[in-house]
Amino acid sequence: MARFCVGLTGGIASGKTTASRAFAALGITTADADIAARQAVAPGSPGLAALVQAFGTGILDVAGELDRRRMRERVFSDPGAKRQLESVVHPIVRRDLAAQCAAAPGPYAVAVIPLLTEGGGREAYAWLDRVLVVDVDADRQIERLVQRDGISLELAGRMLAAQATQRQRLAIADDVLVNAGAPDALARHVGELDRRYRQLAEPPRVFAPY
Repeated sequence: MARFCVGLTGGIASGKTTASRAFAALGITTADADIAARQAVAPGSPGLAALVQAFGTGILDVAGELDRRRMRERVFSDPGAKRQLESVVHPIVRRDLAAQCAAAPGPYAVAVIPLLTEGGGREAYAWLDRVLVVDVDADRQIERLVQRDGISLELAGRMLAAQATQRQRLAIADDVLVNAGAPDALARHVGELDRRYRQLAEPPRVFAPY
């Protein structure tokens, strides 16, 4: 069971998934908040029922599942809707991630939490031993968003503005992974962090008295 948990976060399109895969390639268990969030609002779940009660059936698609594109557009244009969504989903996600990390084999686990800063930071995630921020400049984030999601520059800019600022994320960071180069450079940095986290996760030595 993992005794040490690292929270991995960063702005949208910063490279969190790439960093997470690099940790996984080293044998480290990663718990993904995005996956936990999807499960939290799966058909028939209490989370989805709470969202329907809050926003109405218009947030559902023809199959009765959450229409994520419609929901995303709504929350990024309405701060009140965003807070309401987060008040339903975030507590469920936090409980799920904590359980996954506690049950993970190996010296430590990584919880990938894109909205760690927005979701209450260290106070809300008191069980994290360390926070790693994947950092990238805003222009590159917007460029990646437009290419990845096929959206307009205007929407990409609004999505970026709706998140915590770079300064706010760095304020809660113990470690910073700058993702400004090639993927192999990021993998090397993850390898260095892995060695450090393995050392930090080692239990303290107990010396018997003479």
